Amino acid sequence: MNSRAEARGSGLDTIKLAVAIFLLVAGIFAFYYFSGISTLLRVVGLLVIGAGAAAVVFQTELGRQLWQFVADARMEVRKVVWPSRQETLQTTLVVVVMVIVVGIVLWLFDMVLMSILRFLTGQGG
Repeated sequence: MNSRAEARGSGLDTIKLAVAIFLLVAGIFAFYYFSGISTLLRVVGLLVIGAGAAAVVFQTELGRQLWQFVADARMEVRKVVWPSRQETLQTTLVVVVMVIVVGIVLWLFDMVLMSILRFLTGQGG
């Protein structure tokens, strides 16, 4: 009996997902079909239809799992120890300086290799 309930729920979830996709496609079609109407109204209508489709998706098992994942991710972000402004500025400065140094070193290697290549091919002055 339990497996029958799961199969029925899965089929109902598939129908709900199909309805959500249909809503999105219909909303996008209506957005372009009614191009004579104000863009603001069309965008608001598209947002309302998108919210309706999202509400339908969140009624499925996949939607509940997605919502749980987002909630878990938010909880993990709250646990992160973010750097202070001074640490961020110092790290950014180190990165900028290292990029400049590596750029100069690569430019020098390029100049040396180009000089060697010109010498070997006889194209140098």
